Amino acid sequence: MSSALPQSQPKVGPNDILRFLLELFAFVSLGIWGFLSFPLPWPGVLVGLGAPLLAVLAWALFLSPKSVFRIDVFGRALVEIVIFTTVAIAWWMLGQPIVAIVFAVVAAISGILHGRSQLAD
Repeated sequence: MSSALPQSQPKVGPNDILRFLLELFAFVSLGIWGFLSFPLPWPGVLVGLGAPLLAVLAWALFLSPKSVFRIDVFGRALVEIVIFTTVAIAWWMLGQPIVAIVFAVVAAISGILHGRSQLAD
């Protein structure tokens, strides 16, 4: 018999779940914005599919736990701010200022809490 050492699982807290939901909301929002803000079929389909794909690509390259490029906390924050600000502007352009403001405030608070925990480590 082999006695395997227990592996430590990463802790997943409420803010981590909120951040995941914010990411999903951001990607879906960019798709909605692309399809509704531009004439269909072109460029609406291109922007409606391309905008979320670019955001997912940026997230995968710089922000995911297994990101391709390892950048410092401040660089990660900058990429996140750009994506989330773009989403808030997209909602504003769609004539939904309440959604834009609520999203921006929740994303900012979540980002600050996440950044503080990253700097504390």
